[in-house]
Amino acid sequence: MKVTIDGISVEVPDGTSILNAARVIGGDIVPPAMCYYSKLAGSGGKCRTCLVKVSKGSEKDPRPMPKLVASCRTNVMDGMEVQNITSPEVIEARKGVVEMLLINHPLDCPVCDQAGECSLQDLGFEHGAVKTRYEFDRRTFNRIDIGDKIQLHMTRCILCYRCVYVADQITDHRIHGILNRGDHSEISTYIKAAVDNDFSGNVIDVCPVGALTDKTFRFKNRVWFTKPVEAHRDCNHEKCSGKVTLWYKGEDVLRVTARKDVYGEVEDFICNTCRFDKKRTNDWVIEGPRKVSHHSVISSNHYETLRPLPVVKDNPLLVEANREQFERETRL
Repeated sequence: MKVTIDGISVEVPDGTSILNAARVIGGDIVPPAMCYYSKLAGSGGKCRTCLVKVSKGSEKDPRPMPKLVASCRTNVMDGMEVQNITSPEVIEARKGVVEMLLINHPLDCPVCDQAGECSLQDLGFEHGAVKTRYEFDRRTFNRIDIGDKIQLHMTRCILCYRCVYVADQITDHRIHGILNRGDHSEISTYIKAAVDNDFSGNVIDVCPVGALTDKTFRFKNRVWFTKPVEAHRDCNHEKCSGKVTLWYKGEDVLRVTARKDVYGEVEDFICNTCRFDKKRTNDWVIEGPRKVSHHSVISSNHYETLRPLPVVKDNPLLVEANREQFERETRL
């Protein structure tokens, strides 16, 4: 199947979605996705942030699709032509979707543990309005306790359903889900039971916002002050890969997460023992620093090699200061 997205053509297998075809190309033309998760069957179609315009249906039927479509749920056709960032209509629609997602979202970024790695923050920065037009009270929920490992902030939830799919497909049993309807919909366990099965911690990694966070990492540090290091161990659990990212501050491991790809999706799910109980360096085999995109705030002050900027090279005082800064940061 040949599909053209924003003027770039790519060959993909039959049955590939427009979103995954865009990911084959990569770069800025990849639509954002808040609910789709390639490793979770049935995900997608909830948030509408990945809307695109199909200007040509296929070679056999070149008529354009009458409305914008969700790229995560629409498969490509041979000869299809798609517009994403080249379509003003798509950009305007995406702004509206982001405004809708932020209507009830609290301004918790200064205190939210997800800050710095939040997909909604990135969307708000790229497509958000200067101020909201919403004049009514934001929705509120009674706080419930779902265990000693996971913190639930329902006011931040965008109902992407990822955590529900994880519980259905990764864990042995699911005891939480979406209750009620419409504006009253919420993530809950209904009978106030704790979410405590062997793989329940993975709901933290798949959550695109700060609705589900790690209680053991709660308010301990900001991600851009920590240093991510890749490590592995031989885990006894048959479903656990044992491949993780350790987040260091000095010599202390503040949290353990599964490794994620460039689209923020978990590469291999890990068990709760690896995530919550193994927080000593001697529990792991260290592989090396994790590659962090320079677009991420997490890359702040993370240096792999000493590469002074051109303006520094010509000034001996700045060269020395840059060397001292490099040594100080590598010690941290």
